Amino acid sequence: MSAERPTLPPVRLHTEAELARDALVAPLLARAVRLARWAGPETRVGAGGELVEAQLPAAAEHLGLAADEDGAADASEAWRLAVDTGLLDVHDPEGEAEGDDAEGTVSAGENLGLLTGGSPQDVLAIWLDGLEAVHADATAPFFDDLTDLVGEDGSIDFDALDWDPEAEAEFLDGVLGNLYLLTVGDGSDSEAPVPLPALAASMIVPDDMDEPTDDILEQVSEAMMRLDDQFRLLEPIGLVAYQPVDEALLVEEADRAQPPADDEDISRYGMVKLTPLGLYGIRARMLEVGVDAPAIGDLADKGADALLGGVAYYPEPAARSEVEQWLARRGADGAAAELLDAARGADQQAPLRRLHCQQALALVGAEAEPAVRAALDDPELGGLARVWLAEHGAADVPPPPESMIFWLAIDTIAAQLEADGDLDELQGLVEGLSGQHSGFFDQAWRVEHPATADVLEAMGRLHGDKKKAKDARKAAFKARSRSGG
Repeated sequence: MSAERPTLPPVRLHTEAELARDALVAPLLARAVRLARWAGPETRVGAGGELVEAQLPAAAEHLGLAADEDGAADASEAWRLAVDTGLLDVHDPEGEAEGDDAEGTVSAGENLGLLTGGSPQDVLAIWLDGLEAVHADATAPFFDDLTDLVGEDGSIDFDALDWDPEAEAEFLDGVLGNLYLLTVGDGSDSEAPVPLPALAASMIVPDDMDEPTDDILEQVSEAMMRLDDQFRLLEPIGLVAYQPVDEALLVEEADRAQPPADDEDISRYGMVKLTPLGLYGIRARMLEVGVDAPAIGDLADKGADALLGGVAYYPEPAARSEVEQWLARRGADGAAAELLDAARGADQQAPLRRLHCQQALALVGAEAEPAVRAALDDPELGGLARVWLAEHGAADVPPPPESMIFWLAIDTIAAQLEADGDLDELQGLVEGLSGQHSGFFDQAWRVEHPATADVLEAMGRLHGDKKKAKDARKAAFKARSRSGG
Protein backbone atom coordinates (compact mmCIF):
# COMPACT_ATOMS: atom_id res chain seq x y z
CA MET A 1 0.00 0.00 0.00
CA SER A 2 3.03 2.30 -0.17
CA ALA A 3 2.84 5.22 -2.54
CA GLU A 4 5.34 7.03 -4.71
CA ARG A 5 5.24 10.78 -5.08
CA PRO A 6 3.63 11.68 -8.40
CA THR A 7 5.77 13.63 -10.84
CA LEU A 8 3.12 16.34 -11.06
CA PRO A 9 0.24 17.49 -8.84
CA PRO A 10 -3.20 16.24 -9.88
CA VAL A 11 -5.17 18.30 -12.36
CA ARG A 12 -8.88 19.04 -12.10
CA LEU A 13 -10.25 18.38 -15.58
CA HIS A 14 -13.60 19.40 -17.00
CA THR A 15 -15.89 16.54 -18.04
CA GLU A 16 -15.25 14.92 -21.41
CA ALA A 17 -18.55 16.33 -22.68
CA GLU A 18 -17.49 19.87 -21.74
CA LEU A 19 -14.04 19.39 -23.24
CA ALA A 20 -15.51 18.00 -26.46
CA ARG A 21 -17.71 21.09 -26.77
CA ASP A 22 -14.64 23.28 -26.27
CA ALA A 23 -12.82 21.31 -28.97
CA LEU A 24 -15.62 21.76 -31.48
CA VAL A 25 -15.61 25.54 -31.07
CA ALA A 26 -11.83 25.90 -31.21
CA PRO A 27 -11.45 28.33 -34.15
CA LEU A 28 -9.01 26.27 -36.19
CA LEU A 29 -10.89 22.98 -35.87
CA ALA A 30 -14.21 24.73 -36.51
CA ARG A 31 -12.80 26.20 -39.75
CA ALA A 32 -11.41 22.80 -40.75
CA VAL A 33 -14.88 21.27 -40.28
CA ARG A 34 -16.51 23.98 -42.39
CA LEU A 35 -14.02 23.42 -45.22
CA ALA A 36 -14.42 19.66 -45.04
CA ARG A 37 -18.18 20.10 -45.50
CA TRP A 38 -17.65 22.68 -48.25
CA ALA A 39 -15.32 20.48 -50.31
CA GLY A 40 -16.88 18.59 -53.21
CA PRO A 41 -16.03 16.48 -56.28
CA GLU A 42 -14.63 19.52 -58.09
CA THR A 43 -12.27 20.48 -55.27
CA ARG A 44 -8.67 19.99 -56.40
CA VAL A 45 -5.64 19.32 -54.24
CA GLY A 46 -1.91 19.18 -54.86
CA ALA A 47 0.47 16.27 -54.44
CA GLY A 48 0.68 16.83 -50.67
CA GLY A 49 -3.06 17.13 -50.18
CA GLU A 50 -2.96 20.92 -50.02
CA LEU A 51 -5.76 22.93 -51.57
CA VAL A 52 -4.62 24.27 -54.94
CA GLU A 53 -3.85 27.98 -54.91
CA ALA A 54 -6.60 28.84 -57.37
CA GLN A 55 -9.23 27.61 -54.91
CA LEU A 56 -7.89 29.34 -51.81
CA PRO A 57 -9.87 32.58 -52.40
CA ALA A 58 -13.12 30.62 -52.53
CA ALA A 59 -12.19 28.71 -49.39
CA ALA A 60 -11.34 31.94 -47.60
CA GLU A 61 -14.62 33.49 -48.71
CA HIS A 62 -16.54 30.46 -47.42
CA LEU A 63 -14.89 30.96 -44.02
CA GLY A 64 -15.69 34.68 -44.01
CA LEU A 65 -12.01 35.61 -44.16
CA ALA A 66 -10.49 38.63 -45.86
CA ALA A 67 -9.70 38.30 -49.57
CA ASP A 68 -5.98 38.84 -49.08
CA GLU A 69 -2.82 36.86 -48.36
CA ASP A 70 -3.66 36.49 -44.68
CA GLY A 71 -7.12 35.14 -45.48
CA ALA A 72 -5.67 32.67 -47.97
CA ALA A 73 -3.04 31.57 -45.43
CA ASP A 74 -5.66 31.01 -42.73
CA ALA A 75 -7.82 29.02 -45.15
CA SER A 76 -4.82 26.94 -46.18
CA GLU A 77 -3.99 26.24 -42.53
CA ALA A 78 -7.56 25.12 -41.80
CA TRP A 79 -7.52 22.91 -44.89
CA ARG A 80 -4.28 21.22 -43.81
CA LEU A 81 -5.81 20.50 -40.41
CA ALA A 82 -8.87 18.94 -42.06
CA VAL A 83 -6.57 16.59 -43.98
CA ASP A 84 -4.30 15.88 -40.98
CA THR A 85 -7.23 14.96 -38.72
CA GLY A 86 -9.02 12.72 -41.20
CA LEU A 87 -11.93 15.05 -41.84
CA LEU A 88 -10.99 14.76 -45.52
CA ASP A 89 -9.59 11.83 -47.48
CA VAL A 90 -7.20 12.73 -50.29
CA HIS A 91 -7.26 10.73 -53.52
CA ASP A 92 -4.33 10.63 -55.91
CA PRO A 93 -4.83 11.86 -59.48
CA GLU A 94 -6.14 9.29 -61.94
CA GLY A 95 -5.11 8.71 -65.51
CA GLU A 96 -1.80 9.68 -67.05
CA ALA A 97 -1.19 12.87 -65.06
CA GLU A 98 1.80 12.47 -62.82
CA GLY A 99 4.39 14.64 -61.09
CA ASP A 100 4.22 17.67 -58.79
CA ASP A 101 1.64 19.43 -60.96
CA ALA A 102 -0.82 16.55 -60.88
CA GLU A 103 -4.04 17.32 -59.04
CA GLY A 104 -6.05 14.96 -56.89
CA THR A 105 -9.48 15.07 -55.35
CA VAL A 106 -10.94 14.77 -51.88
CA SER A 107 -13.93 13.23 -50.18
CA ALA A 108 -15.36 13.43 -46.68
CA GLY A 109 -13.32 11.41 -44.20
CA GLU A 110 -14.69 9.06 -41.58
CA ASN A 111 -13.77 11.46 -38.78
CA LEU A 112 -16.05 14.17 -40.14
CA GLY A 113 -19.06 12.09 -39.18
CA LEU A 114 -17.57 11.27 -35.78
CA LEU A 115 -17.46 14.94 -34.86
CA THR A 116 -21.26 15.11 -34.93
CA GLY A 117 -22.28 11.50 -34.45
CA GLY A 118 -19.49 10.14 -32.26
CA SER A 119 -18.83 10.22 -28.54
CA PRO A 120 -16.98 12.95 -26.64
CA GLN A 121 -13.97 10.61 -26.62
CA ASP A 122 -14.10 10.47 -30.43
CA VAL A 123 -14.16 14.26 -30.65
CA LEU A 124 -11.25 14.60 -28.24
CA ALA A 125 -9.21 12.00 -30.09
CA ILE A 126 -9.64 14.00 -33.32
CA TRP A 127 -8.75 17.21 -31.49
CA LEU A 128 -5.59 15.60 -30.11
CA ASP A 129 -4.58 14.68 -33.65
CA GLY A 130 -5.11 18.31 -34.57
CA LEU A 131 -3.02 19.45 -31.61
CA GLU A 132 -0.22 17.15 -32.75
CA ALA A 133 -0.29 18.69 -36.22
CA VAL A 134 -0.28 22.26 -34.89
CA HIS A 135 2.50 21.42 -32.44
CA ALA A 136 4.57 20.18 -35.38
CA ASP A 137 3.88 23.44 -37.24
CA ALA A 138 4.86 25.46 -34.18
CA THR A 139 8.26 23.77 -33.97
CA ALA A 140 8.97 23.95 -37.72
CA PRO A 141 11.75 26.28 -38.91
CA PHE A 142 11.09 29.76 -40.22
CA PHE A 143 12.69 30.93 -43.47
CA ASP A 144 12.09 33.67 -45.99
CA ASP A 145 13.23 31.92 -49.16
CA LEU A 146 13.14 28.16 -49.52
CA THR A 147 15.01 28.21 -52.85
CA ASP A 148 18.32 28.93 -51.14
CA LEU A 149 17.93 25.70 -49.14
CA VAL A 150 17.11 23.35 -52.03
CA GLY A 151 20.01 21.35 -53.40
CA GLU A 152 20.61 20.28 -56.99
CA ASP A 153 18.85 16.98 -56.38
CA GLY A 154 15.78 18.78 -55.03
CA SER A 155 16.37 17.85 -51.38
CA ILE A 156 16.31 20.44 -48.58
CA ASP A 157 19.56 21.14 -46.76
CA PHE A 158 18.29 21.08 -43.19
CA ASP A 159 21.78 21.76 -41.82
CA ALA A 160 21.63 25.17 -43.48
CA LEU A 161 18.53 25.94 -41.41
CA ASP A 162 20.48 25.59 -38.16
CA TRP A 163 17.43 23.71 -36.93
CA ASP A 164 17.28 20.71 -34.62
CA PRO A 165 13.69 19.40 -34.76
CA GLU A 166 14.08 17.29 -31.60
CA ALA A 167 15.56 20.18 -29.63
CA GLU A 168 12.81 22.53 -30.83
CA ALA A 169 10.07 20.11 -29.84
CA GLU A 170 11.75 19.40 -26.50
CA PHE A 171 11.97 23.12 -25.72
CA LEU A 172 8.31 23.79 -26.52
CA ASP A 173 7.22 20.72 -24.56
CA GLY A 174 9.32 21.94 -21.63
CA VAL A 175 7.63 25.34 -21.77
CA LEU A 176 4.19 23.76 -21.93
CA GLY A 177 5.13 21.45 -19.06
CA ASN A 178 6.18 24.42 -16.93
CA LEU A 179 2.94 26.20 -17.81
CA TYR A 180 1.01 23.08 -16.81
CA LEU A 181 2.86 22.88 -13.49
CA LEU A 182 2.25 26.57 -12.77
CA THR A 183 -1.46 26.00 -13.46
CA VAL A 184 -1.97 22.95 -11.23
CA GLY A 185 0.88 23.41 -8.75
CA ASP A 186 -1.15 24.32 -5.66
CA GLY A 187 -4.02 21.97 -6.42
CA SER A 188 -6.47 24.81 -7.02
CA ASP A 189 -5.94 25.10 -10.81
CA SER A 190 -4.99 28.77 -11.02
CA GLU A 191 -6.50 30.75 -13.86
CA ALA A 192 -3.99 33.58 -13.63
CA PRO A 193 -2.07 34.10 -16.90
CA VAL A 194 1.72 33.73 -16.84
CA PRO A 195 3.98 36.48 -18.21
CA LEU A 196 5.87 35.33 -21.29
CA PRO A 197 9.24 36.59 -19.96
CA ALA A 198 8.83 34.46 -16.80
CA LEU A 199 7.97 31.41 -18.88
CA ALA A 200 10.97 31.91 -21.17
CA ALA A 201 13.25 32.52 -18.18
CA SER A 202 12.06 29.29 -16.55
CA MET A 203 13.69 27.41 -19.43
CA ILE A 204 16.82 29.54 -19.82
CA VAL A 205 17.99 30.99 -16.50
CA PRO A 206 19.82 28.44 -14.26
CA ASP A 207 18.19 27.90 -10.86
CA ASP A 208 21.37 28.89 -9.02
CA MET A 209 21.90 32.15 -10.95
CA ASP A 210 21.10 35.20 -8.82
CA GLU A 211 21.64 37.83 -11.52
CA PRO A 212 21.24 36.84 -15.18
CA THR A 213 24.16 37.72 -17.44
CA ASP A 214 23.74 39.71 -20.64
CA ASP A 215 24.12 36.50 -22.63
CA ILE A 216 21.35 34.82 -20.63
CA LEU A 217 19.09 37.85 -21.07
CA GLU A 218 19.75 37.71 -24.81
CA GLN A 219 18.72 34.04 -24.85
CA VAL A 220 15.55 34.86 -22.88
CA SER A 221 14.70 37.59 -25.41
CA GLU A 222 15.14 35.21 -28.33
CA ALA A 223 13.06 32.55 -26.57
CA MET A 224 10.28 35.09 -25.91
CA MET A 225 10.06 35.95 -29.59
CA ARG A 226 10.02 32.30 -30.61
CA LEU A 227 7.34 31.54 -28.03
CA ASP A 228 5.31 34.52 -29.19
CA ASP A 229 5.16 32.99 -32.67
CA GLN A 230 4.38 29.53 -31.27
CA PHE A 231 1.60 30.63 -28.96
CA ARG A 232 0.00 32.58 -31.80
CA LEU A 233 -0.18 29.24 -33.65
CA LEU A 234 -1.34 27.22 -30.65
CA GLU A 235 -4.16 29.56 -29.58
CA PRO A 236 -6.53 28.81 -32.53
CA ILE A 237 -6.56 25.08 -31.73
CA GLY A 238 -7.84 25.97 -28.24
CA LEU A 239 -4.73 25.04 -26.26
CA VAL A 240 -4.02 28.45 -24.74
CA ALA A 241 -5.48 31.88 -24.19
CA TYR A 242 -2.76 34.23 -25.34
CA GLN A 243 -2.19 37.97 -25.23
CA PRO A 244 0.63 38.50 -27.75
CA VAL A 245 3.69 40.66 -27.32
CA ASP A 246 2.85 44.29 -28.02
CA GLU A 247 4.15 44.84 -31.54
CA ALA A 248 5.16 48.40 -30.62
CA LEU A 249 7.87 46.84 -28.47
CA LEU A 250 9.47 45.31 -31.52
CA VAL A 251 10.00 48.79 -32.91
CA GLU A 252 11.02 50.30 -29.59
CA GLU A 253 13.62 47.60 -28.98
CA ALA A 254 15.14 47.44 -32.46
CA ASP A 255 13.07 44.48 -33.61
CA ARG A 256 13.56 42.54 -30.41
CA ALA A 257 11.51 42.60 -27.22
CA GLN A 258 13.95 42.72 -24.31
CA PRO A 259 12.93 41.35 -20.91
CA PRO A 260 10.96 44.08 -19.10
CA ALA A 261 12.34 46.36 -16.45
CA ASP A 262 10.75 46.18 -13.01
CA ASP A 263 8.62 49.27 -13.54
CA GLU A 264 7.24 48.25 -16.95
CA ASP A 265 3.81 46.85 -17.72
CA ILE A 266 4.59 43.14 -17.87
CA SER A 267 1.46 42.36 -19.88
CA ARG A 268 2.94 44.17 -22.90
CA TYR A 269 5.46 41.34 -23.17
CA GLY A 270 2.84 38.64 -23.61
CA MET A 271 0.57 36.75 -21.21
CA VAL A 272 -0.46 33.13 -21.59
CA LYS A 273 -2.53 30.52 -19.77
CA LEU A 274 -3.70 27.02 -20.57
CA THR A 275 -7.39 26.63 -21.27
CA PRO A 276 -9.31 23.73 -19.68
CA LEU A 277 -8.95 21.99 -23.04
CA GLY A 278 -5.24 22.84 -22.99
CA LEU A 279 -4.81 21.20 -19.58
CA TYR A 280 -6.44 18.07 -20.99
CA GLY A 281 -4.25 18.17 -24.10
CA ILE A 282 -0.92 18.69 -22.36
CA ARG A 283 -1.75 15.96 -19.83
CA ALA A 284 -2.64 13.58 -22.68
CA ARG A 285 0.70 14.32 -24.37
CA MET A 286 2.58 13.72 -21.11
CA LEU A 287 0.77 10.45 -20.45
CA GLU A 288 1.68 9.37 -23.98
CA VAL A 289 5.39 9.56 -23.13
CA GLY A 290 5.03 7.95 -19.71
CA VAL A 291 4.92 11.00 -17.41
CA ASP A 292 2.96 10.46 -14.19
CA ALA A 293 0.30 13.17 -14.51
CA PRO A 294 -2.66 12.27 -12.26
CA ALA A 295 -6.12 13.78 -12.56
CA ILE A 296 -8.70 14.19 -9.83
CA GLY A 297 -11.18 11.34 -10.21
CA ASP A 298 -8.56 8.78 -11.29
CA LEU A 299 -9.03 6.92 -7.99
CA ALA A 300 -12.82 7.13 -7.71
CA ASP A 301 -13.40 3.53 -8.79
CA LYS A 302 -10.42 2.01 -6.96
CA GLY A 303 -10.16 0.53 -3.48
CA ALA A 304 -9.49 2.48 -0.30
CA ASP A 305 -5.87 1.32 -0.25
CA ALA A 306 -5.30 2.90 -3.69
CA LEU A 307 -7.18 6.03 -2.60
CA LEU A 308 -5.20 6.65 0.59
CA GLY A 309 -1.93 5.80 -1.12
CA GLY A 310 -2.78 7.90 -4.15
CA VAL A 311 -3.72 11.09 -2.31
CA ALA A 312 -0.79 10.77 0.11
CA TYR A 313 1.14 13.63 -1.48
CA TYR A 314 -1.71 15.59 -3.06
CA PRO A 315 -2.25 19.24 -2.08
CA GLU A 316 -5.09 19.46 0.44
CA PRO A 317 -7.79 20.83 -1.94
CA ALA A 318 -7.02 18.12 -4.49
CA ALA A 319 -6.99 15.36 -1.87
CA ARG A 320 -10.38 16.47 -0.56
CA SER A 321 -11.88 16.52 -4.06
CA GLU A 322 -10.52 13.05 -4.81
CA VAL A 323 -11.94 11.64 -1.57
CA GLU A 324 -15.31 13.30 -2.22
CA GLN A 325 -15.51 11.65 -5.65
CA TRP A 326 -14.50 8.31 -4.15
CA LEU A 327 -17.19 8.56 -1.47
CA ALA A 328 -19.80 9.60 -4.03
CA ARG A 329 -19.37 6.21 -5.71
CA ARG A 330 -20.14 4.40 -2.43
CA GLY A 331 -22.67 4.52 0.32
CA ALA A 332 -21.49 5.41 3.81
CA ASP A 333 -22.04 1.80 4.85
CA GLY A 334 -18.79 -0.02 4.29
CA ALA A 335 -16.78 3.01 3.15
CA ALA A 336 -15.60 3.86 6.67
CA ALA A 337 -14.59 0.29 7.43
CA GLU A 338 -12.73 0.03 4.12
CA LEU A 339 -10.87 3.27 4.83
CA LEU A 340 -9.86 2.16 8.31
CA ASP A 341 -8.63 -1.20 7.05
CA ALA A 342 -6.51 0.50 4.39
CA ALA A 343 -4.99 2.83 7.00
CA ARG A 344 -3.24 0.01 8.83
CA GLY A 345 0.41 -0.73 8.27
CA ALA A 346 3.99 -0.20 9.45
CA ASP A 347 5.50 1.06 6.18
CA GLN A 348 6.85 4.58 5.72
CA GLN A 349 3.64 5.99 4.22
CA ALA A 350 1.31 4.38 6.79
CA PRO A 351 1.14 7.44 9.10
CA LEU A 352 0.21 9.60 6.11
CA ARG A 353 -2.49 7.10 5.12
CA ARG A 354 -3.92 7.30 8.62
CA LEU A 355 -3.93 11.10 8.44
CA HIS A 356 -5.85 11.03 5.15
CA CYS A 357 -8.13 8.31 6.54
CA GLN A 358 -9.09 10.60 9.42
CA GLN A 359 -9.76 13.46 6.98
CA ALA A 360 -11.82 11.15 4.75
CA LEU A 361 -13.86 9.90 7.71
CA ALA A 362 -14.74 13.51 8.51
CA LEU A 363 -16.39 13.68 5.07
CA VAL A 364 -18.32 10.46 5.69
CA GLY A 365 -19.96 12.06 8.72
CA ALA A 366 -21.93 10.43 11.53
CA GLU A 367 -22.54 7.27 9.48
CA ALA A 368 -18.91 6.33 10.13
CA GLU A 369 -19.38 5.97 13.89
CA PRO A 370 -20.05 2.19 14.06
CA ALA A 371 -16.93 1.39 12.02
CA VAL A 372 -14.85 3.89 14.02
CA ARG A 373 -16.01 2.43 17.34
CA ALA A 374 -15.01 -1.01 16.12
CA ALA A 375 -11.42 0.25 15.85
CA LEU A 376 -11.13 1.57 19.43
CA ASP A 377 -9.03 -1.38 20.59
CA ASP A 378 -6.85 -1.48 17.48
CA PRO A 379 -3.26 -0.53 18.44
CA GLU A 380 -2.77 1.47 15.21
CA LEU A 381 -6.22 2.99 14.86
CA GLY A 382 -7.44 3.35 18.45
CA GLY A 383 -6.02 6.83 18.90
CA LEU A 384 -7.39 8.01 15.57
CA ALA A 385 -10.78 6.54 16.47
CA ARG A 386 -10.91 8.39 19.81
CA VAL A 387 -9.98 11.70 18.20
CA TRP A 388 -12.67 11.26 15.54
CA LEU A 389 -15.35 10.32 18.07
CA ALA A 390 -14.47 13.24 20.33
CA GLU A 391 -14.53 15.69 17.42
CA HIS A 392 -18.00 14.44 16.45
CA GLY A 393 -19.39 14.78 19.99
CA ALA A 394 -19.88 11.06 20.48
CA ALA A 395 -20.79 9.76 23.95
CA ASP A 396 -19.03 7.05 25.92
CA VAL A 397 -15.58 7.53 24.37
CA PRO A 398 -13.15 5.52 26.52
CA PRO A 399 -10.02 7.37 27.63
CA PRO A 400 -6.88 6.22 25.82
CA PRO A 401 -4.12 4.39 27.68
CA GLU A 402 -0.94 6.44 28.06
CA SER A 403 0.93 4.24 25.58
CA MET A 404 -1.67 5.05 22.92
CA ILE A 405 -1.32 8.80 23.55
CA PHE A 406 2.41 8.68 22.88
CA TRP A 407 1.99 6.34 19.89
CA LEU A 408 -0.54 8.72 18.33
CA ALA A 409 1.81 11.69 18.88
CA ILE A 410 4.66 9.89 17.11
CA ASP A 411 2.35 8.77 14.30
CA THR A 412 0.96 12.29 13.81
CA ILE A 413 4.39 13.88 13.51
CA ALA A 414 5.60 11.05 11.25
CA ALA A 415 2.71 11.78 8.88
CA GLN A 416 3.57 15.47 8.68
CA LEU A 417 7.26 14.74 8.16
CA GLU A 418 6.44 12.41 5.28
CA ALA A 419 4.13 15.01 3.75
CA ASP A 420 6.88 17.69 3.78
CA GLY A 421 4.40 20.23 5.11
CA ASP A 422 4.94 23.85 6.10
CA LEU A 423 7.97 24.11 8.39
CA ASP A 424 6.40 26.61 10.79
CA GLU A 425 3.27 24.48 11.14
CA LEU A 426 5.39 21.39 11.73
CA GLN A 427 7.42 23.18 14.40
CA GLY A 428 4.19 24.27 16.09
CA LEU A 429 2.92 20.68 16.02
CA VAL A 430 6.16 19.37 17.52
CA GLU A 431 6.19 21.92 20.33
CA GLY A 432 2.45 21.53 20.95
CA LEU A 433 2.44 17.73 21.23
CA SER A 434 5.59 17.54 23.35
CA GLY A 435 4.29 20.34 25.60
CA GLN A 436 1.03 18.52 26.37
CA HIS A 437 2.81 15.85 28.36
CA SER A 438 5.37 16.49 31.09
CA GLY A 439 8.39 14.29 30.62
CA PHE A 440 7.37 13.60 27.00
CA PHE A 441 10.84 12.59 25.86
CA ASP A 442 11.38 10.36 28.89
CA GLN A 443 8.52 8.23 27.61
CA ALA A 444 8.49 8.75 23.85
CA TRP A 445 11.64 6.74 23.09
CA ARG A 446 9.89 3.60 24.37
CA VAL A 447 7.02 3.89 21.84
CA GLU A 448 6.67 0.78 19.66
CA HIS A 449 6.39 2.65 16.36
CA PRO A 450 8.65 2.16 13.30
CA ALA A 451 9.22 5.91 13.01
CA THR A 452 9.97 6.65 16.68
CA ALA A 453 13.70 7.35 16.30
CA ASP A 454 13.27 9.38 13.10
CA VAL A 455 10.49 11.46 14.66
CA LEU A 456 12.52 12.19 17.80
CA GLU A 457 15.52 13.22 15.70
CA ALA A 458 13.28 15.60 13.74
CA MET A 459 11.86 16.99 16.99
CA GLY A 460 15.42 17.67 18.10
CA ARG A 461 16.00 19.71 14.96
CA LEU A 462 12.70 21.55 15.05
CA HIS A 463 11.99 22.31 18.71
CA GLY A 464 12.53 25.97 19.58
CA ASP A 465 13.46 25.22 23.20
CA LYS A 466 17.17 24.25 23.28
CA LYS A 467 16.82 22.05 26.37
CA LYS A 468 13.85 20.15 24.95
CA ALA A 469 15.61 19.85 21.59
CA LYS A 470 18.55 18.26 23.41
CA ASP A 471 16.18 15.94 25.31
CA ALA A 472 14.65 14.90 21.96
CA ARG A 473 18.07 14.05 20.52
CA LYS A 474 18.92 11.97 23.59
CA ALA A 475 15.59 10.18 23.31
CA ALA A 476 16.26 9.48 19.62
CA PHE A 477 19.61 7.90 20.54
CA LYS A 478 17.88 5.71 23.15
CA ALA A 479 15.25 4.67 20.63
CA ARG A 480 17.88 3.66 18.08
CA SER A 481 19.87 1.75 20.68
CA ARG A 482 16.73 -0.02 21.84
CA SER A 483 15.78 -1.08 18.32
CA GLY A 484 19.34 -1.93 17.36
CA GLY A 485 19.28 0.70 14.57
